[in-house]
Amino acid sequence: MHTTGSRSRLVVSADGRGVVSHAGARLLADLADAAGLTAAFTDALRRLRPRGTGHDPGRIAVDLAVMLADGGEAIADLALLRDQGEVFGPVASTPTAWRLLAGIDTAALAALRSARATAREAAWLQAAETRNGIPAARAGGRDLTGLVLDIDATLVTCHSEKEQTAPTYKRGFGYHPMLCFLDNTGEALAGLLRPGNAGANTAADHITVLDRALAQIPDAHRHGTDILIRTDSAGGAKAFLHHIRALRPRGIRARFSVGHPVTEPVHRAIRALPEQVWHPALEQDGSLRKGAEVAELTGMVDLDGYPAGTRIIVRRERPHPGAQLSLFDLDEGMRHQVFLTDTPYGEGSVQQLEVRHRAHARVEDRIRCGKSTGFGRFPSRHFQINVAWLELALTAVDLLAWAQTLLLEGELATAEPKKLRYRLLHAAARLTRGQRRLHLRISATWPWRHELVNAFACLAALPRPAT
Repeated sequence: MHTTGSRSRLVVSADGRGVVSHAGARLLADLADAAGLTAAFTDALRRLRPRGTGHDPGRIAVDLAVMLADGGEAIADLALLRDQGEVFGPVASTPTAWRLLAGIDTAALAALRSARATAREAAWLQAAETRNGIPAARAGGRDLTGLVLDIDATLVTCHSEKEQTAPTYKRGFGYHPMLCFLDNTGEALAGLLRPGNAGANTAADHITVLDRALAQIPDAHRHGTDILIRTDSAGGAKAFLHHIRALRPRGIRARFSVGHPVTEPVHRAIRALPEQVWHPALEQDGSLRKGAEVAELTGMVDLDGYPAGTRIIVRRERPHPGAQLSLFDLDEGMRHQVFLTDTPYGEGSVQQLEVRHRAHARVEDRIRCGKSTGFGRFPSRHFQINVAWLELALTAVDLLAWAQTLLLEGELATAEPKKLRYRLLHAAARLTRGQRRLHLRISATWPWRHELVNAFACLAALPRPAT
């Protein structure tokens, strides 16, 4: 049998010189410097370097975040950066990185969060000076006013015994972290690592995550900007909604849009609705959603104990094949979903409020991408080390989001991390020296060479924060 292969035969050896893989990851390392993240981390972790010798702890933390953003999954994956010292500089060994994570206690973790907020403020100022600022979140074919925060919890399976892991409600085993993402940019504002058996609807955890997320927003935006907090029905606890309402006297213009269970009183109210009050629902592009309608139930369901001005809205839709339906849905032949909001009348139609709430589903994609950027696997059996790892994973998500907001355009500005890695971060290049400078020469045949070169040019043009 004869083969018909057209590829030339290769002689493979491991003696190449001046060859660099994952050259695009240098973009993230330089962006961390340009946004002041490296300097802020250095200040935050200064006490972990008491004698002033060895690797800078802040630089180690940034290298770990860059490695996670580049797709690394374990501390040992730092070897990719370490073995390309001419591009990434001196990178700590795996044991040194382990010691850093082990040394990050509660105080150091709080300092890291404060450092992330400092760098975020610089990145947002750079976006205001070089682009059009922080982009608006969109729903129903329209820009949404202000900032939109999405809170959701997820399950992370652990295959070995770790501190505070526990059985999950899906009969797995691991952690149940709660996270908050900024829908405008995809930044990961805050996260709370919790045991696998932690409740999804715990008001105290929602309050903790929200407060941490608000602390990440620069003062100029936290005060005086409309902020919408979206959650699924797990965030509908009255204590959490009253906490959101209590932010307003502090100058934080926060409102909520949260899921609500379809209870028996809701069933009765839906059945009592006349057909003429149902209105066509919208798709995310603003077109009509086929087979879906929305209506308001405010005044027909007892909302005693909820913040004043709370409204309740329902959507009904013909179920798609395989949809999980309640007995009520089966009886009615329609799938029903309900949410609460305190957006006042006159600030959007019922259809617009519903499609705005439905856009909360984007957080599922954020979490899925975040799991491939660090918090899908935790490295240690020690809980505190895993908490520090989560914070660096959130930092990795931020670096990717800042790169898209500040440096990229077109399709890549909204691409998921997998595409960014394949097209930009994992690009190969050759190192040469000339005129007392080090040149990173990206392959002339790489399909996305112009986008990568342009991103480095945009990075060089960013204004630097004052030091």
